[in-house]
Amino acid sequence: MTKEQLLQQIRTLLTADFAVFSTAARTAHEAATHEECAPDNKYDTTALEASYIAQGQANRAQEIRGALESYRALQLRHFDDDTPIRLTALVVLEDDEGGRKQVFLGPAAGGLKIADGAAEIFVITPQSPLGRALIGKQTGDQLQTGTGATLKTFTVVEVC
Repeated sequence: MTKEQLLQQIRTLLTADFAVFSTAARTAHEAATHEECAPDNKYDTTALEASYIAQGQANRAQEIRGALESYRALQLRHFDDDTPIRLTALVVLEDDEGGRKQVFLGPAAGGLKIADGAAEIFVITPQSPLGRALIGKQTGDQLQTGTGATLKTFTVVEVC
């Protein structure tokens, strides 16, 4: 998958997520303000609970909107073996056991998984531990993430 295709896939997923959460927020708001949610007594918190859900859904929709806007404005950079890793790098990492994974360093929406045939590309951000460790590295460099029993060492195999 090219980075252009990856970027389009991320935009498509975020657009779909935004639609889902926007609809959920509207539905939760309607439920919170519906006459059947009016409290029967001072201990009835149904409307209050529904309003919390509505606010949470609206907040998540706003986060997704911000991520979508950042990906719409994103300019992809192309990297070679000597270019330090930064935003928009698509990186292939190899762990000590020879396992490989691909990560895309994006401005937002960390945690997204994009299917690429039999493999997956993970979206990470510079704020994540792995993202912080990758910034400035080049092909052939090693990095470590985690601590103690969760310490993992990776080698940067490829950057594009």
